[in-house]
Amino acid sequence: MADAGPQFLDVGSGSERRRIAYLQAPAASEGKPGLVWLCGLKSEMTSTKASTVAEWAGQQGFACLRFDYSGHGQSEGAFEAGTVSRWLEDTEAAFTSLTQGSQVLIGSSMGGYLALLLLRELLAQAPQEAARIKALVLIAPAWDMAELMWQNLPSSARKEIEENGVYLRPSRYGDGPYPITRAFIEDGRRHLIGSAPLDPGRPVHILHGLQDPDVPWEHTLDLVAHLGGDWARVAAVPDGEHRLSRPEDIALLLETIDEVARGKF
Repeated sequence: MADAGPQFLDVGSGSERRRIAYLQAPAASEGKPGLVWLCGLKSEMTSTKASTVAEWAGQQGFACLRFDYSGHGQSEGAFEAGTVSRWLEDTEAAFTSLTQGSQVLIGSSMGGYLALLLLRELLAQAPQEAARIKALVLIAPAWDMAELMWQNLPSSARKEIEENGVYLRPSRYGDGPYPITRAFIEDGRRHLIGSAPLDPGRPVHILHGLQDPDVPWEHTLDLVAHLGGDWARVAAVPDGEHRLSRPEDIALLLETIDEVARGKF
């Protein structure tokens, strides 16, 4: 089934004002949490996983919200202008403006990182909003992403960022090189999950492929060790890679979402 045309939400002010595109479907009945899909870097709300989750949500009666960060998909802005701060602002605006009641955050790669940052931000600044987050389902969460990238870049790429302000990072997914800017790296250091303890206070279920070439399996183990309160659970996919977009991977994702949303976690 083709996605309907998007709606738009204004985010930011002044020269930073931009419109982000979103797709939203209401719940078929009351009493169920909504689902919020958070895309990965350079991904879109109409990707295979996002669209499949939205279709499944409709079949099961869950409300579902998807959106494109600024500089992604159908949203305004240049990708090169993106930073963790900017995309977190998009995420917080979408969550607080477009959802009501209990929600499950579902984040893939960078989306998993932004889900954690959103929860941390709301716990500190808006506890009533944070209380609406029932659980998190994370797919290979790229937490502390800018620092993870920096540590894994060759010295020549680091030099290019420092001297020229940008490095075109090759992509193995056929979507062109990713411009990695100095502003992105420097801003990312303001949003380190690992810099202070974090007790999520609700279930965090993580799916991670053991053949992931982008976000190492050990990175998820470090996250689990860092999170307080014994809330985190991990499902390893032995032959899975980063995107976990094969039919069997998506089936596992939907099963996990169903269990978490229905309080079976």
